[in-house]
Amino acid sequence: MKIELKPQTLTREAFKKFGEVVSCENRDSKIINNGFAQKFYELCTMDANEKGGSSTLHIYVGKNREFPLHINMLEKHPFFSQTFMPRSEEPFLCVVALGEEKPDLSTLKAFVTNGKQGVHYNRGVWHFPLICLKDKEEFIVIDRTDYNQEENKIVECIEYDIEEKEILLIRE
Repeated sequence: MKIELKPQTLTREAFKKFGEVVSCENRDSKIINNGFAQKFYELCTMDANEKGGSSTLHIYVGKNREFPLHINMLEKHPFFSQTFMPRSEEPFLCVVALGEEKPDLSTLKAFVTNGKQGVHYNRGVWHFPLICLKDKEEFIVIDRTDYNQEENKIVECIEYDIEEKEILLIRE
């Protein structure tokens, strides 16, 4: 069975089952640093403390994807949330689904950002890896510190190969 997945505009309401939209738009803020900065409050809440973990900031550099894009797998992080914030103002896409042991493909959705939005995936949300529309797009990524103490080792990422359906992400 073939499914053509078309991205919808990323909004807080449409994305709330999967996580949070990271954006300053319509968020509380205050002026700080003697008037030289504006602070926007709690744009997302990290969840990375399982078994003594902590949050870490990374920079990812993504490559342009070819479309239509075959969505042949999804991944999830069962012990932490993950945030992607573009360093440019270029839109990017995300594909998400709910589900416990495997993705529930009836909940599969694709979203396109406006370039000023980031996404925060809740712990355990299935998602396709980073989908950039241009080469060398940089993202600030906040997730869990690699935790290497063998006695407390946790599963950082679970991947699921989608074999039961052919899913094509269409770029409009």
